[in-house]
Amino acid sequence: MRLVFLGTPQFAVPTLERVVEAGHEIAGVFTQPDRPKGRGHKESVSPIKQAALRLKLPVHQPERVRRPEVVAQLAALRADAMVVVGYGQIIPQSIIDLPKLGIINVHGSLLPAYRGAAPIQWAIARGETRTGVTTMRIDAGLDTGDILLQWETGIAAEETAVELGYRLAAAGADLLVETLAGLQSGAIMPEKQDNAKATYAPILKKEDGHIDWGLPALEISNRIRGFQPWPGCYTEFRGQRLHIWKATPAPGNASIAGTVFVRGHQVYVACGEGTALELLEIQLEGRKRITADAFRNGYPIAENERLGEQAK
Repeated sequence: MRLVFLGTPQFAVPTLERVVEAGHEIAGVFTQPDRPKGRGHKESVSPIKQAALRLKLPVHQPERVRRPEVVAQLAALRADAMVVVGYGQIIPQSIIDLPKLGIINVHGSLLPAYRGAAPIQWAIARGETRTGVTTMRIDAGLDTGDILLQWETGIAAEETAVELGYRLAAAGADLLVETLAGLQSGAIMPEKQDNAKATYAPILKKEDGHIDWGLPALEISNRIRGFQPWPGCYTEFRGQRLHIWKATPAPGNASIAGTVFVRGHQVYVACGEGTALELLEIQLEGRKRITADAFRNGYPIAENERLGEQAK
């Protein structure tokens, strides 16, 4: 099958590799333009561009895919289908109408659950125990198109968004190849989504990572697992930002939410509803990531000391 691939993040790389491995012809790979990144403002190349160059595929990086000249370029490629995985731009109707088999999206949830930009992160943050991958035919809405195939899996109790993302990316790659074969043979019957069951996973903001110690420990723990690698979860300690990378719910404590207390070598924080969170791996802003026990040795905890006071 002749395809055009539109994608940008690491999550999309296994799918691009699998469609090439499956023998499909890639007429072009479209990805976001290189952007300055970091303190040195060096040009950052997307993971999909790196993969496409390695695979010797033609790469295009339009600033806006909806511009008439880009639409004309896509039309000239005469693809049987287009594949979109985390491209990062809204696909206009003028492009949706081009390929005869449509535009197929690989989405990291069991639609209609978790429509939006961050389905893997929010599924973990909201305490889901099962998720999966959906291939769907893109329409003009936000992840509202017809479902083609789905693959389901459990979420492990300590699994982070990074770890789950690797699993779903691999599964999504296989599902996309299976979907293309089914569309080509006519074996797949698209299924309308039930909009009444839709939930949403909005794009993450930096402030989503700020910890509210009034929440129950399990909810905070889920957010810590879900919001990795960005924005992470953070609080304030002695006027400095403290990132919490790994923690687990623990037996409760009657202290005021945010109060730090020590039992043996373990460090805990009192949370809402009489719960507590054991800190395992933490990092002061500008310092290395260390165990909570090492942190306790370097920063002895005062009685009734509380986290959450804003940095100066």
